[in-house]
Formats: sequence, structure tokens, C-alpha cells
Amino acid sequence: LAFGSLLLEGTPIRLSGQDSVRGTFSQRHLALTDNNTGMEYKPINYIAQNQAKIEARDSFLSEAAVLGFEYGYSTADPLALVLWEAQFGDFANGAQVIIDNFIVASYEKWKLPNNIVLLLPHGFEGQGSEHSSARLERFLTLCAQDNMQVCNLTTPAQYFHLLRRQIKQMMMKPLIIMTPKSLLRLPEAKSAKDEFINGRFLEVIDDNSIQDKDSVNRIIISSGKVYYDLLKYRTEHNINDAALVRLEQLYPYNSDELKKILSSYVKAKKVVWVQEEPKNMGAWFFIAPRLIEDLAEGQKLKYSGRPESASPAVGSHKISAFQQTELVGNAFAI
Repeated sequence: LAFGSLLLEGTPIRLSGQDSVRGTFSQRHLALTDNNTGMEYKPINYIAQNQAKIEARDSFLSEAAVLGFEYGYSTADPLALVLWEAQFGDFANGAQVIIDNFIVASYEKWKLPNNIVLLLPHGFEGQGSEHSSARLERFLTLCAQDNMQVCNLTTPAQYFHLLRRQIKQMMMKPLIIMTPKSLLRLPEAKSAKDEFINGRFLEVIDDNSIQDKDSVNRIIISSGKVYYDLLKYRTEHNINDAALVRLEQLYPYNSDELKKILSSYVKAKKVVWVQEEPKNMGAWFFIAPRLIEDLAEGQKLKYSGRPESASPAVGSHKISAFQQTELVGNAFAI
């Protein structure tokens, strides 16, 4: 929907990545292939006569070369939506030199803006160490002077509005998205039609299910798919005194909105940051000092997540599931 609406509005799109067209590891199936001729047909390029076109490419496993090209493309054509998608977010490791030297600092170094979008599949679902983490902590370490946007989303409408905002706002800042894996097939991860038509991108999402904020004594803040694990646990255990707040945009950090939300729960003295990543990774070390400054009087910040680890993931589905259950439960009990 985001791609199609932008094409109809005249914005050309370029997407490359390992299996991006095939849709093997992503949420798109952009092309149909004729088995007899090998020719590809992209239906999204034939919505209307005078629309812009999408150029979508399956790239080879040479992340630095491909991302370097797409970075250059985004600087040369600022009116196009240029996206690079890693097969797994971990594969951005192979392109770290392009990210560090060019994408996050090209404006500060050379006054050369770019608005490239990095789609990095991210989520702790029991897979191996190289198939779980897009290294969110590295991007957050590189955040300064409003040099980029780093987001970890929970709903289709949020994804829709964020992709469109990247072109409509004309800020020329790179956009890093921790894209979902399991959320692609999770029934709860859905949006109503009105959220697409009349909604907008929300950097922070308050808990709209809470009828009486005075009944809340615990605020649980998370980013990304772990929200749905927390929601399921709260429902199954009939917990009514905990609010679930979602931080959809980690940087730029919206301090004003978070202060407003935290202060609205006047009787909530416990604030818990929950993440799937190990404690020395993910957003914890970035978010903790900022959240501490935004706490209302009497509130204290706690952490619930995986313990510190040298490896991004344990590589055992059984151990990973145990850790996930434990960190979700701790969020309500710590």
C-alpha cells in the first residue's frame, strides 16, 4: 500500500536486497515470473497509466557493494524512495563500513544528505546467532545531531505511514527500520482501515485500552514485537494494573511525548523497560539515561530482558523460548 500509493503520486521507488523481489524473507511479493521465458512481471507498475515505477532487484550476498551503490543512488536521486533490505538484519554487518563512513555521517562530513531506507529483519525467535539481531545498539550508538531515524514498529499502519513520511517530510535523513519477521504472520499485528486512511505515524503509542489511568501502578515500555508477548501475558493473567507503552521511534527520541505519557499515570511508580536483546545490546544503554530524565516524581526505572551475552542469540530454540517467557513474566513482577 505504501509503495503503490507513492507510485501513484509520482514518487519512483528503488528496492534491492537478498530475496527482496522473491519475498522469501520479506513481506512483499513484487514480481511474477514466467516459467517458460524467465521474464518478470511486476503488477504494482501497472496500476495507472501515468504512475511512477518501482525498480526492484534481487541482489547477491555482497552487502558492502550493494549498500554502497544504493547510498550513492539515494544521494543522486533525492526524490526517489531508495530502500536496501538485508535478508536478515545481521547481514548489515557486512556493510558496516558503508553505514559508519557514509550513511550516518555524510551530511556532517560533506554536507551531502541522503534519505536511504534500511530494512533490517530483526527479532528473537529461537534462530541462530547470525539470524536474530540487526544490531540495534550499533545504530543507536551512531545517533547524534538528528542524523538519522531509527524505528522498531508494531503495526502495519505504522509501517505504511513511516515509509510515506520518509518521502513526504523531505528531511533527507536515513531511515533505519527493524522490520518484523514473526509479525508478518501474527493475527494480532493488524491495523484497521481507518488507521491507514486517517491516521499518521506515531513516535510513541500510549495504552489506549486503559480506561482508568489511576488504576495503573506499573508502566511497561517496549519497542517492536515483544509488545505482543507482553499483551498476551497481561490478558492471560488478567492483569489490570499495568500499562503497555510502545516506543516506535527510538531516535530522534521524543522526550516531550514520553514525559506527557509517564506523568499521566499519577499512581504508577514502577517503570519497566523490556527488550528481547541481551542487556549489553538492544536499546537499554541508549534509552535508560533518557528515560530516567523523563520519569515523573517518585517513579523508578527497571530493566527486564535477556542477560548480558557475548553472542546476539543463544542459538537454541528451547533456551531462547525459556528466556523470552522469563523476561516477559519479569516485566510484570520485577
